[in-house]
Amino acid sequence: RTWNLLVGTDTSAPLLRKGDLLVVLSLDRLGRNYTEIRKQWAYITTEIGADIKVLDMPLLDTSTATENLDKRFIADLVLQILSYTAEKERTNIRKRQAQGIEVARAHGVKMGRPTKDYPENWQTVYIKWKQNQILAVDAMRELNLTKPTFYRLVKRYEGKD
Repeated sequence: RTWNLLVGTDTSAPLLRKGDLLVVLSLDRLGRNYTEIRKQWAYITTEIGADIKVLDMPLLDTSTATENLDKRFIADLVLQILSYTAEKERTNIRKRQAQGIEVARAHGVKMGRPTKDYPENWQTVYIKWKQNQILAVDAMRELNLTKPTFYRLVKRYEGKD
């Protein structure tokens, strides 16, 4: 049997069994970081006894390496190098992103969504709502605002943000 999915470690109803082949497009589909990828790889190949084939990296195919110790060794070595490199790259991307955000903020760039302005009839509707003349849902409908936006504007209006 061949599976094109990512398997968790839930053994209550194993989808992947000994002798199966798990086909993944890319190594990063097995986990978010070096440790997770290696853990999943070991779980699938050692504990379950299934094979893995990584489509974008032909060297990572345990189904062709089961009989040949050299091929298995090379696949394990490539796995370690690639998963380490992938995690290192993700770490570098996060650092560069944080640096870019810091520089942008230093230059006065506002991050996130633009601030929503108060609707023209805000004060009238807000007062009616605060005096319990209308419900909040009626105020939202009258102002044509979503619930989160309405309460965000209320917090800002009342100086609580």
